[in-house]
This record gives sequence, C-alpha cells and structure tokens, in this order.
Amino acid sequence: MRIHQLLEHHGVSRNPFAEEDAQTDPVFKEHCIFSTYHPTWDKIYGNPRDPSTSIVFGEKGAGKTALKLQISQHIGRFNSEHAGQKTFVIQYDDFNPFLDRFRDKLPRRKRRPERMLGEWKLWDHMDAILSLGVTQLVDAVLEERQDAATSPLQIEPGSLKKLERHQSRDLLLLAGYYDQSTSEAFRERWLRLRRRLKHATWKAHADIVLATVWITAVIALVAVFAAQGGLPALGPLWIYLLAGLAGWAPWAWRALRRFWLARKIVRRMRVGNREASPLRRVLMQFTSADLSGQPFPSKDRTDDRYELLGKFQGILRTLGYSGIVVLVDRVDEPHLINGSAPLMKALVWPMLDNKFLKHPGLGLKLMLPAELTQFVDREDSDFYQRARLDKQNTILSLGWTGQALYDVASARLQACAANGEAPRFREFFDDSFADEQLIEAVRTLRVPRHLFKFMYRLLVAHCNKHLDDQPVWKISRETFAEQLALYQRDQEAFLRGMGAG
Repeated sequence: MRIHQLLEHHGVSRNPFAEEDAQTDPVFKEHCIFSTYHPTWDKIYGNPRDPSTSIVFGEKGAGKTALKLQISQHIGRFNSEHAGQKTFVIQYDDFNPFLDRFRDKLPRRKRRPERMLGEWKLWDHMDAILSLGVTQLVDAVLEERQDAATSPLQIEPGSLKKLERHQSRDLLLLAGYYDQSTSEAFRERWLRLRRRLKHATWKAHADIVLATVWITAVIALVAVFAAQGGLPALGPLWIYLLAGLAGWAPWAWRALRRFWLARKIVRRMRVGNREASPLRRVLMQFTSADLSGQPFPSKDRTDDRYELLGKFQGILRTLGYSGIVVLVDRVDEPHLINGSAPLMKALVWPMLDNKFLKHPGLGLKLMLPAELTQFVDREDSDFYQRARLDKQNTILSLGWTGQALYDVASARLQACAANGEAPRFREFFDDSFADEQLIEAVRTLRVPRHLFKFMYRLLVAHCNKHLDDQPVWKISRETFAEQLALYQRDQEAFLRGMGAG
C-alpha cells in the first residue's frame, strides 16, 4: 500500500509530515505561518509598534526557528499596513563570520574556542548587530538586491531627502565602520552611497587646495628667479623644494591622525572585516569639525556603541522605521561552538544585560537552546540583577501540550488538503482509539519535530503492512503503540549517542 494512496483517500494532496525543519518547510512557510501558533505567541511577539525583548528557551524541534520566521513575516505584514510606523528587522542567526573574524584578531594563545569566547563581550554583539543592520540599510539606499530571508528593507521614494546633513554624515560614518557588503569594492560602494545621499565633502579637502596653491606659488617663484639669471641667495634649490613640500604638512598631519583613528577602530571592532587604509580614506572625507565629539568604536566599551546605535535608530526613524527587532537564533550551530552548552553560554551571556535588552526602540527575540536553562539556575544574584530576566518576557520552556500538538497536526493536514476536502487528524486512526488516548500519546512526543518524524514513520509502517488491492484506511492502536515505542527507543539511543560524543 502506498502512502499517497492513503493520503488521497483522506483528502490530502501531499504528505504534511515530510519536513522537519521550519527553515525549509514549504507547508509551514506557505500555509501555517499565519495560522498556527505556539500558545505563548502573543507574549513572544509583543507589539511591533513598541518592540520589546523576549527570551525563549526550547529544546531542539520545539519551534524556535518557526517562531523566528513567524515574527519576521508578521512584522513584514505590519510594515505593509503601517507606512510611517514600520519596524526594522535584523536577523542575527549566522555567527560564523563574526566568530571567525574575532578569532583571527586574537593572539594565537587565545584562539581555542573556550578561551576565545571568554574574550567575547557585549560590544562585540553590538558591533555585529550594527554590521548587519547598516549593511542592510546601505543595500536599500543603493537599491541593491537583498536576501528575501532577511526581511528586505523598503525605503519610500523621496524619504532620503528627509535626512538632515548631520544624519547623512552619520550614515556615511556608520557605513565606513560597519558596512560588510562584499558585492563590490568598499571604497566604490561608499562613494556611491555619498553620491546617493548628495552629501558634499569638498570642505574636507581645503588643505589639499591650499597645499596645491602653495607649491604652485613656490614653483612659479623659482621659475621667475631662474628666468632672471639665477636663484637668490636664500640657498640652494633643495631649500625651495622643502618650502614647497611644507605646504602639504597640514594634510599630512590630518592624514596621520585619521590613520591612527582608523587603526584603533579596526583593532577594537573585532567582528568586522574593515582594514585601516580604506577606512582612513573614508575618514579623510570629513572635516575635523564633522568628527569632533563623534562616537567611534575605538575603545573596549559599550558607551560608544550605544551612541552609534542611537544614531542608527535616528536615521531609521527619519526613513519611517520607528523600532528595531533583532532575531537571535541558531546559537548552537556555529562550527566553533558545535553544540557545546558551555560555549553557547559564553556566547550568549554577554547579551543578557538589562540596559541593552531594554534599550528604547529595540526589541531582542532570543531563541535559545533548552540546555542553557541549567546555567540560569546556577547563576548568582549579580547575574539576576544585571540581566533582570523577570522583566524580559522570559519563557523557560517552550513546551507543547498534547492538545496543542494535535492542533498543529490538524492544521498541517488542512494546509495540504485537496480541493474541496477537509481532512481531520482523527480520521487517520481506528475508532477504538479514544480521543483522550490519542492526545495523551501525542503529548509524549513533546515537540512538533518529533510529532512530524513519528507521523511520517507511522504512515510508512502502516502502509507497509497492507497491500495496494487490500487497503486499510485507518491506523490501528497496535501499530500506533508499536511504532511509538520504537520511535521513543530510537530517540533515547540517539540522545545517549550525542551525550557520549
């Protein structure tokens, strides 16, 4: 008996349990993303008009990635309906590039993962988030193609004209520090951005003009003296050459100061891919007055990053984005962490700072593995005073009841229904199987991923027991109990193997 034969009998056009990962699950992304929710959805999602932080701990397969995708899609829908109060989404879920750059900038003796992550600080997270956000904003300003998975930013026509001069300066500086695009050379991309913003920088080159005028005057003077029969008695020719080059002293001094500033920024911004020389050329486009009193990511502290974040938020508000939501997920997947709970803790814990989590206009949605709850339970009072988890919409267990999992299975069947059909989850099982027994059995699977994997395995096992010309349309209690016991045994063996590894 074929699975499609069974599904078609119940009015289902495709197998709703074939996928296990929300990231690649077409049933979820095309149908269930706006209809199927975890019971704590409202608390996690919050209000996009006033973004708030949520911290969610859940085991593998509990739906953390699905929550991330749902939040992103719901905010996209909200933005399409509220042009002046949109929310900017930053997906902070690929840590590999940032961790690799961070490791490369540490001394060799500190490059082991456990020692390396001991050096990771809150300002490194802030630099990484600003890098993602600024790159996304610059892509939108330059009308570059954006990744559909990162909630593409849309800038209304004419909104760039609303930026004041100091805001266009701030955006150019932020792009100099944080734009991580590799689609073209950094300098060419930055110059395109400057032209797009129509930000004039000619005042920054006044010393070049003066130096050119000075050396031209010296050359003209030498030429006049030479035409009159020789140089005056002030000295040999090299003195005049030195006098001409002295006109470039102000420019050389400014270039040297900008280089040292660029070098400090590159050294302290440990997750970036910027080099000192290109950044120095960008800084040379601004006068000393433009840079006076400005924050630079050139120190090991968060103060400057908070100011830079505030400037970034100010630019976004002018462009119609009143808040920022940062989606944090997949902290167990970087190759340097490789699922290690202590390394995950070292990466995540710097973010658990109440000042950062409650920053105005910023909402962080942290989707964290359940293994980290053991470290929360062991922390001292200083940690709780700093993190204030009681104020962060914290969900310590992304658990599912049997009823909730039953509803998820039903919703997926409805999403895969053939035209005019209304399949029900209950109809797949023998009538002797009481509803309460079925719900209780589903509850033991705990999370959606296990439910999907088990149902796929159950359908295969049932079909293998029957012939095509003698089909049986309902799954018996015996087959269900047998496959459930086998599945749970295999999962226990798998978890023991992971622990041994």
